[in-house]
Amino acid sequence: MKSRYRLKDTTLLSIFVIASIAIAATEAFSPIATIRNNFGSNHDIDHAVPSTRTSPFQKLAHTVRGPPPETKPDYSSIHGPLGPLADRLFLAIFRLRLASRLANDTNTNTNTNTNTNTNTPRSDLPLDDFRGIIELTSQMNARHADRAHVQRIAQEVLVSLFPPFVLDRYPAWFARPFPEFSARMCAWATVVGGTWLMGECVVNDIPVDQEQKKGGGDSRGKRQGVLVKRCRFLEESQCASICVNSCKIPTQNFFRENMGLPLTMTPDYETGECQFSFGREPTEEEERLARDTPCLMRCPTGGGMRSWHNDGTYDDDDDQSRDGQWLQDLKALAKKTRKGEEMNTFAGTCVLMED
Repeated sequence: MKSRYRLKDTTLLSIFVIASIAIAATEAFSPIATIRNNFGSNHDIDHAVPSTRTSPFQKLAHTVRGPPPETKPDYSSIHGPLGPLADRLFLAIFRLRLASRLANDTNTNTNTNTNTNTNTPRSDLPLDDFRGIIELTSQMNARHADRAHVQRIAQEVLVSLFPPFVLDRYPAWFARPFPEFSARMCAWATVVGGTWLMGECVVNDIPVDQEQKKGGGDSRGKRQGVLVKRCRFLEESQCASICVNSCKIPTQNFFRENMGLPLTMTPDYETGECQFSFGREPTEEEERLARDTPCLMRCPTGGGMRSWHNDGTYDDDDDQSRDGQWLQDLKALAKKTRKGEEMNTFAGTCVLMED
């Protein structure tokens, strides 16, 4: 009897996911010629990340070393259950939606905490090149000092990946009446549709909330979690601020507000792991620890991204920093990084994510 119900659940889930993918692909590629123009022809690092010129690097005395670069996986050989072609399709759809959202950002000229000297985020890398995602995301973070605005943009991109009827019905049809089944469904779909973004990941069991225990449930949520073994997005961006503001918080908000399902994401910056716990509300302590995480030692801006998100300025004492001097600082820093020098001279400034 249990196997029969499980087969029905799996069949329903497969139909649901395949239909969503088909609709999303159709919607994404129909205006492809128009959206491609938003990429432009320049993927120079000049518009990628903000200044390190403020340089209050003495605020924290340490950085997080992160996993050893020599053990970095070959992400090009890691694929989701549907195979490499599906992963390339997911990547292309995501990048098109991200570029389209950034190109139509109406907040650019009205937000006082916006870098108005930064052009529309763009990348001329091939559509299925993962580095294009990193370029666009870095440019998005460099463009807006208000981290809440960055989080909203990222959440809106996630919303745009799903047909409206899915988000309209999922909370009422699945999340609220069948929370445990919904959590397992989302865990499975995350592995299927997110391996291209995160790297190798597996469905696992998680501790459940106290409310679920009171309801007589098991002390562990069976197959309600996803363990990302070494996150590709974090590995390529090497920025804890981008991780928190462009991935963790907006993804949690998306599942809670749009899917009707709580989610807690727990990144481990020392190992590169990230634990998804569907059905669990993040605690204040967990969110505080995520915001307080020091910068990664290999952060390409040496903490500059978070300094920009902290107060929306590059340097209060030197207006030249607003006219591009920070770009020269960044290029010099990039040269040091390419030579393999550790950035031990740059202490992290990751306190900026505190409210």
